[in-house]
Amino acid sequence: MQVTPEIIIGSFIGLLSAACYGLSVVVYRSQSSEIRPIAASSIKMWVSLPFIVVMMILIPRINSIFIPSTQIAILGISVILGAVMGDTIYIWSQERIGVSYAFPIAMTYPIMTYFLAIAFLNEPPVLSRLAGAIIAVIGVILLSNEQNQSEESGEFNPSNNSIRKLDLWGIAAALTTATAYAVQTTLLQVGIEGVDVIGGSFIRIAIGSIAFTPVVAIARIRGMKWPTKRATKLVMIAGFFGMGVSSLFYVGSVSMTGAAISSVVGSTAPLFAIPVSVFILKEKVTRKASLGVILTLIGIVLVVLGV
Repeated sequence: MQVTPEIIIGSFIGLLSAACYGLSVVVYRSQSSEIRPIAASSIKMWVSLPFIVVMMILIPRINSIFIPSTQIAILGISVILGAVMGDTIYIWSQERIGVSYAFPIAMTYPIMTYFLAIAFLNEPPVLSRLAGAIIAVIGVILLSNEQNQSEESGEFNPSNNSIRKLDLWGIAAALTTATAYAVQTTLLQVGIEGVDVIGGSFIRIAIGSIAFTPVVAIARIRGMKWPTKRATKLVMIAGFFGMGVSSLFYVGSVSMTGAAISSVVGSTAPLFAIPVSVFILKEKVTRKASLGVILTLIGIVLVVLGV
């Protein structure tokens, strides 16, 4: 695939999406003791719905209204696979085997997406692009594990060892998460083809908002406490950017660059948490984190250029 202005712009939009999501994750983590992950995921989806509705009103386009039912179904399945099922399964996996194991497995999805794009979307096999995806994934894993290390060391105690013990169910759940994310991105490329980005984003967020309703209801029946008002407000603000704006950018990135490139660029959210850690949390950048940044950037360049 030749590097075109559209690919460059789409990759930049994908980085903006990752930045919005990465910065929102910092807020989610700061409120982790006051809000359950399912509640946070549902709130950010629900708060994004009014935003995308306003976008539909402010930027009306006739093709945002008349979207084929087949593509509506594909877009709906993609968001259910990723934002609803994938995220929920990942949370369960993380609780069983810990983030240091669950995240690296789940973050292999750009590599899976590369092969899915070749198999089902007729993408040409480009070895440098595959190498870039692998290098970027390693970089993202290094960055994320460095950021999560202090959290896990603080939460861990010997009596809780059974939670952190590796088990087949936890590993299978993490692999399922990676597969769900990869299939989501691949389906998104198919569903958004010829569809207005705002209209496609509206369909995804609307269906995702509906799908989260029974998920939250079941969680509440099983004893999930509703978050505090302060946590809810912060998650709503973060969700506006981390889901509403980020999702719009991500859909635009997929429509312009394709699934293989956008999956790599979109997985770089931990890269944008570094400035927050340095300038706001006053943390030092370790050698491992620096290596992660370098590998991630190299991987992105290789994937985008595809030489």
